[in-house]
Amino acid sequence: MTTLPDRPNTALLVIDVQNGVVAGAHNRDGVIANINALVGKARAERVPVVWVQHSDDNIKQGSENWQYVPELVRAESEPLVHKHYGDSFEDTDLASRLAELGVGRLVVTGAQTDECIRSTLHGAFVRGYDVTLVGDAHTTEDLSEYGAPTPDKVIAHTNLYWQGHRAPGRQAGTVDTADVTFTTPDATDAS
Repeated sequence: MTTLPDRPNTALLVIDVQNGVVAGAHNRDGVIANINALVGKARAERVPVVWVQHSDDNIKQGSENWQYVPELVRAESEPLVHKHYGDSFEDTDLASRLAELGVGRLVVTGAQTDECIRSTLHGAFVRGYDVTLVGDAHTTEDLSEYGAPTPDKVIAHTNLYWQGHRAPGRQAGTVDTADVTFTTPDATDAS
């Protein structure tokens, strides 16, 4: 139901699962295992897997912290988008790469829930994409010492509000890894 014309395809988006981003992340290994399962499923179904890699003053491009975790291996043919802001669309070529692939629906995974995941969810949605968040395939670090909720609550809240997010002509939803489908849902199903 995307508002983007002639975009029948779905892509799996893997955001910032980099050494320096997920080193202290909540349920790191479980989340990475779920992302790995989704990457395998997407490849088996010939669904594009698009990788996003962040760099900034704290995560220098080319550094060990900037590298994707060793458990996840990008195929050379899979698009890699470099970003410097929370929203994976902001000042990147993500939109043009998705257009080339005919993608109107994104299945979103990665880190960090309270910044890059949320920013990208909203960035995609306002740009006309249908956006499904995989509820057990995103994570964040513990920032509670700065007044944030604990990571489990940040993740649970993001899953809850994205499950009910709506706008004309677009669908949002939250599903678990086991329930992900890469086929386009009908108008009554937000997964």
